[in-house]
Amino acid sequence: MIQRRKTRQITIGDDQHGCVKIGGDAPVSVQTMTAGYTYDVDRCVAEIHKLAAAGADLVRVAVPERKDTQALHHIIPQVSVPIVADVHFHYERALEAIEAGVHKIRLNPGNISDRQQVLKVIDACKERRLPIRVGVNEGSIVERKDKQKRMKELGAVFSDNKHGHLMAIMIAKLEEYLDIFYERDFYDIVISAKSIDPMLVIDVYSEISKRFDHPLHLGVTHAGPKETGTIRSVVPLGSLLTRGIGDTLRISYANDPVYEVEDGLELLYVLGLRERRGAELIACPTCGRIQVDLFKLVQEVRKKLAEEIELPIKVAVMGCVVNGPGEAEGADVAIFAGDKRGIIYVQGERVANVPEEEILDRLLHECRVFQGRVQSGQAKLGQKVVEIIPPDPIGELGSGFDKIAAGKVEKLTPLTISQS
Repeated sequence: MIQRRKTRQITIGDDQHGCVKIGGDAPVSVQTMTAGYTYDVDRCVAEIHKLAAAGADLVRVAVPERKDTQALHHIIPQVSVPIVADVHFHYERALEAIEAGVHKIRLNPGNISDRQQVLKVIDACKERRLPIRVGVNEGSIVERKDKQKRMKELGAVFSDNKHGHLMAIMIAKLEEYLDIFYERDFYDIVISAKSIDPMLVIDVYSEISKRFDHPLHLGVTHAGPKETGTIRSVVPLGSLLTRGIGDTLRISYANDPVYEVEDGLELLYVLGLRERRGAELIACPTCGRIQVDLFKLVQEVRKKLAEEIELPIKVAVMGCVVNGPGEAEGADVAIFAGDKRGIIYVQGERVANVPEEEILDRLLHECRVFQGRVQSGQAKLGQKVVEIIPPDPIGELGSGFDKIAAGKVEKLTPLTISQS
């Protein structure tokens, strides 16, 4: 079991939108950000609903202009998840968002550095008891207004050790910025320190976790499309989470943010940091032993499970008799194929043997029935009922391994045995 790093705990939200705790003993939360324009109220509300339905605990919206903060007055009453305002450059947008009723503010020291402006935002949040996330992202901490200062900082970054110099800049600016909050006796703070470099993300969060007891928001900035961004994000975030570092996260893709939520939750599920919601689907990898159209079947099963199954039932879809029996034993509901047919098991007990075209409907039927039994107390998740007898890999589905051991199968080559 992963031992979580001890941090302060903050609360985001209200009775209408739900209260999300971050830090302390609270589960790691998943965030995302809307992709559309905030001032487009109807589309923004629809997107927030979609992200909340996918499992997002918090949703962040961009407020670069006054028309965006004005739209918040109409958006917030219509949604049921806490809303975070993403503020850059103009502190007035933070004040307007606070007035509109947002539940958290995100500030960047690289973009709002005027002390008096920061103090006004802190005071407004303190009055409303709203937390603030301080984000020292790699892309915005280097000075951009003073060209000579920027060149000096960039020179330091690229001199000998990029990670060492960049980490020093990020941590120094973070400490300088947090001093302003501490002077106002304000501690409802979340810290982030994102980079495009996964190794830098690991290093800087590791160092920050030693220096501050504030909860940490994990992420990799501009990670790219989902196809490559998944690896770029999951490697550093998974590494940090297994060491107990991280209290909330966003996996960032240049894609539909629903994927960010789904992959963020799955990361937490597999690490045991969140209780799974909905079915857990496992399936065969590619190989030459598959005896049904497995990949199509898996996608169809995944879609239907997401629509119909609420409990964390473990479902295995296996394409042949090699790995099928073992996986069927470990799953609540399982299917494995043999000669264009599928054998379906429920907690180790064989319940059906159907042709390929009937596999999907029968598998989903058994999942629905099993879910009902669990909900009524007649069954328990993860409980094996019987031992599975492997099917015959070379003939009629049954007890082929016994035949092989007894020498009752003629003209069976060693190669055939190994393939089975």
